Amino acid sequence: MRKSVELTDAVYDYVCRYGVREHKVLAKCREETAAMGGIAIMQISPEQGAVMAMLAKLMNAKRYIEVGTFTGYSALAVALALPEDGRVDALDMSDEYMARARGYWREAGQGRKIVAHVGPAMSTLDRFLAERTEFFDFAFIDADKSNYDSYYERLLQLVRPGGLIALDNVLWSGRVADDSDRSTDTAALRALNAKIRRDERVDIALAPIADGLFLCRRRPD
Repeated sequence: MRKSVELTDAVYDYVCRYGVREHKVLAKCREETAAMGGIAIMQISPEQGAVMAMLAKLMNAKRYIEVGTFTGYSALAVALALPEDGRVDALDMSDEYMARARGYWREAGQGRKIVAHVGPAMSTLDRFLAERTEFFDFAFIDADKSNYDSYYERLLQLVRPGGLIALDNVLWSGRVADDSDRSTDTAALRALNAKIRRDERVDIALAPIADGLFLCRRRPD
């Protein structure tokens, strides 16, 4: 059986050089976030941003929601792919990170498309469920791993039939495949991956992009 190619540094550089057309503000966001040190690992990779933007375009998405925004790369990558009347709802706990994100969004001319929500994501999602007037086309989860399942369940109600939920970090640097790793985050991701595999509400594909991207298409009711 043919496996995915091993991503050596040389192959990865090739992918980014030829497979990604990175907007200059996305590049700036990525480079400045990298200078923040170890926490920069929370930012998605450029090839993942390109894949998410392509998915949004293929779906003709207009409404996108993400749980976990950090410095704004993923929100901006998708906003740039949405039409002029598109909308992004970006959720994050940190005022500091969201302030950085807003700066990049404005610089790229996308600030009008993106609505920032600072605070506990669960509360924001519950408010959206109570107030819902229309569905989202595309959702992305990239936040605290122990709550992934709760975010997933709420977004299944907020995403339209035929819409897409993408979950980041589901391979967790390979730790989900290491049965000796019983840490809280690893166990939460391992359990959710198994649940999604059995979940007849969605069509699935787990793509080994970056740290693992689980794609879940909500089936028609």
